[in-house]
Amino acid sequence: MFRLQGSKVLAVDMTGDAVKAKNGSMVAYDGQMAFKKMSGGGEGLRGMVTRRLTGEQMTMMEVKGHGTCWFADRASEINLVSLQGDKLYVESSNLLATDAGLRTGTSFTGMRGASQGNGLFTTTVEGHGQAAIMSDGPAVVLRVSSQYPLTVDPGAYVAHQGNLRQSFQSGVTFRTLMGEGGGEAFQIRFEGDGLVYVQPSERNTIAGDV
Repeated sequence: MFRLQGSKVLAVDMTGDAVKAKNGSMVAYDGQMAFKKMSGGGEGLRGMVTRRLTGEQMTMMEVKGHGTCWFADRASEINLVSLQGDKLYVESSNLLATDAGLRTGTSFTGMRGASQGNGLFTTTVEGHGQAAIMSDGPAVVLRVSSQYPLTVDPGAYVAHQGNLRQSFQSGVTFRTLMGEGGGEAFQIRFEGDGLVYVQPSERNTIAGDV
């Protein structure tokens, strides 16, 4: 159902089924489509209340119909992730679209949001199906194993999946190390077994090279 046209446009072929996508990300469609705005982005009342309390905004829309719909957002690179009953953790601003059958919600992630002032929760996507996530530049997928934990600059983090433990370390940051203080006195550390998606965004060069 999901396929990429180039690296920055997502095409979704529908035969009466539906897809959830970031509000305003539709760039074209053919056939017959119906669009409905979804409040909150999380499932049910709990998701809406959680987002209101944390101030995290992720307005989604449901697209349903017959034909093909194309999605894009600010020329971001798009990456397809297949879920087989597992859970994907993704920054809300990096989530472009999901199969309608996938459940979206929120997960508490600790003090990262308090440091950046953008809420204490990360968006979760779980179930069986496909999700499309965005990155500033081509995403790099890094494997974490029990022998090789991973530390990531928070500005480069996009998403992660698998059996991973996430913690936050204060102290010297990548930017401070390079003499480019960004005011972010912490790093994100992942331990366990899974995948972490990072973006090669500007001023995050070391994180992209790990």
